[in-house]
Parts: sequence; C-alpha cells; structure tokens
Amino acid sequence: MIDPVFNVLFLCTGNSARSIMAESILRKLGAGRFNAFSAGSHPKGTVNPLALTTIQAFGCPIEGLRSKNWAEIATPDAPQLDFAFTLCDDAAGETCPAWPGQPMTAHWGIEDPAVVTGTNIEKERAFAQAFHYVRNRITVFIALPIRSLDKLSLIARLREIGKMEGSTHAREKA
Repeated sequence: MIDPVFNVLFLCTGNSARSIMAESILRKLGAGRFNAFSAGSHPKGTVNPLALTTIQAFGCPIEGLRSKNWAEIATPDAPQLDFAFTLCDDAAGETCPAWPGQPMTAHWGIEDPAVVTGTNIEKERAFAQAFHYVRNRITVFIALPIRSLDKLSLIARLREIGKMEGSTHAREKA
C-alpha cells in the first residue's frame, strides 16, 4: 500500500516569519511524505530578511517562499488540506476560511521573532529560537503514526505538540 502524502498549512497573520520557517522546515524534513504551505490573514507581502537568513543558516530551502494571503489556499482548486496549524495567537483567534479538505487543526503558538527589538544579535537569537521551536514541533509531528491513530487521538497529539517548549499557550498558563 502506498503511503499518502499529507498537505499541511501553517498560518500566521503576517506570513513573514514563523509560518514561512515552518513551510521550509517541513519541505526539508518531510520531503516525500508532506507538502508544506503557508499563508496569512493579513500578509506583509514580503518575507522577513532575518527569517530567510535563519532558514538558510539551518540548511533549509528558501526557493519559492513568499508572503501570501490565505485566500489563495481557500479556493476550490487549491490542494485538499490534511492539517492546518496556527503559529501566532492572532491567527488562532481569527475566523478562518473553509479550507479545502476540512483539515485537522491545532494551535502551535510561538512568539513572533519579528517584533523583538534590540541589537542585531538579540534579533538573530529570537529568530534562531523561533526556528528551533518550530523545528521541534515539526519533528514530533512527522514522527506521529498518523495512519494508525484514530482521529480523536491524533487531534489530542497535535494539540499536545502545540504545548511544547516555547509555547505562547504555556507561557500564558504559567
């Protein structure tokens, strides 16, 4: 039996840093098993230069990465989505379009490195840390036995991933 290829969408309001990094990470780590997409409700229109620098520094691809509106992914001819993950708290609170495929969703909130002020080193550290948190979540996600878990168990596992180290959800509860 041929294993299915899963379509995964990462969402952030601006689609300029965290969701872009997630798209690139999944393209590299999940190659052949996952198709990665990213989008935003109010995209910045450009990818944050520090996000691109960080992505490249960690050996992930930057080809084809661009900031785009989630309306591009919500069209009838768009890929049928299997999973959709919000990476910013603002996007998690918004009413999302009806995604093709009715994907399983979870919130994987991570602080926005693009809002960090200070020295260049402090900004670079914030991007590296966000990249680390996103990569850890994706590594756990792609290791899940997706085909063998029932839907409720899978949803619970996806939500647990969102509470891993660096979670804005965990910070709020502390």
